[in-house]
Amino acid sequence: MQNLRIKAAQTLQSILEDKVFFGELKKQFSEKDLPFANMLILTALRRYVALHAVLHSFLSKKIPHKHRFAEYLLILAECEILYMQTAPYAVINETVANIRQTTDRFLGGLANAVLRKISAQKEVLLKKIETINPLPESFLQILDGYSDAEIKQTAQSLNILPPLDITVKENPAEWAAKLKAELLPNGSLRLYNNPKVPLLTGYNDGLWWVQDAAASLPVQTLPKDLHGLKALDLCAAPGGKTAQLAVKGAEVTAIDISPERLDTLKQNMKRLGIANVTTIAADALEFLQDNTEQFDIILLDAPCSATGTFRRHPEVLYIKTQDDVAQQATLQKQLLCSCKSALKVGGTLVYSTCSIAKAEGEKQIFGFLQEHKEFEIYQIEKQCISAYGEWQNKLITSEGFIRTLPFYESGKNGIDSFFICKLKRII
Repeated sequence: MQNLRIKAAQTLQSILEDKVFFGELKKQFSEKDLPFANMLILTALRRYVALHAVLHSFLSKKIPHKHRFAEYLLILAECEILYMQTAPYAVINETVANIRQTTDRFLGGLANAVLRKISAQKEVLLKKIETINPLPESFLQILDGYSDAEIKQTAQSLNILPPLDITVKENPAEWAAKLKAELLPNGSLRLYNNPKVPLLTGYNDGLWWVQDAAASLPVQTLPKDLHGLKALDLCAAPGGKTAQLAVKGAEVTAIDISPERLDTLKQNMKRLGIANVTTIAADALEFLQDNTEQFDIILLDAPCSATGTFRRHPEVLYIKTQDDVAQQATLQKQLLCSCKSALKVGGTLVYSTCSIAKAEGEKQIFGFLQEHKEFEIYQIEKQCISAYGEWQNKLITSEGFIRTLPFYESGKNGIDSFFICKLKRII
């Protein structure tokens, strides 16, 4: 496992220093090694702030920068000792060997001493870690506008492993029984224990698709029957919301700037047996500027910082900054302002982002409405998202928006953070 732990440390270094998403780095691991690497790296990212603090409490001085790779090996070893089932002696011995091989052989003695102390104090350290805010300072800045209680609960949600949510074409209650899944209030099905998706009943038959419960809500704000209506799905790939629109009966035009991602959408529509979708590879802004057709519905699931997905992708905590939020907010504003010409008077614009930042949600829409009197808020009705029960927390805000936060439904392993707004063109 020696090379595996070195690869894992290299991956952690690439994420934290080069700002590379874990998904882009997984290919270096074999199918056999990936489950272990996935668990180790994601666990370390979820607790990195605390793990870093604890490690440094055992160091009398900093590890020289030129040997910083040793620190990544130590962080992962600390994580493995505290949170995984590997025998501590095996972790310590291999980590010492890896440090001697990759950095400085003299650091091997330091590593051995530190890791033995961590192993001996495991229970005390686990309690100490629980007192340390796991959110890095850069991410806390993104949470501007939230209360101290909301920030604390957001931090606590990092400890909850996200389940698998799926959206079915029809009969959610029946499928919940078939798949032994939990039926959520909006009709999403939730499965635990990390099942292998292709092996589940109905997948190959195209009867459902993977989609976080929060990600299914934008389309659920629309009427159940969209037959006879034309819908434009901007930034559509990989196609979960496209499928929702099509299953409701709309004639869907799906736009995405990436031909590769659009190919994935096409493959998903083929598996699902959905034919009422036209795909166009194009920049959404350019399409809106050149388009002469008008639609009854526009779904703008806008490009965003993706900070609302940190439950599934904890590397977001270290990659995304306020600058990223500001950059995406500028693009979102441009897209929103360009939607008017493509939307019929009386038509509906659904705007959503998988961002926890209010600059990409509430503040974005307030600013848009101040400048565009052609639109008004279309109140989202509770029954749209609660056909199969009641949500634990109030998702619909006093303004008529939907705002989900990661600690909502904490008893059911949480939910991604989304902002959703439904607007009506009145002029």
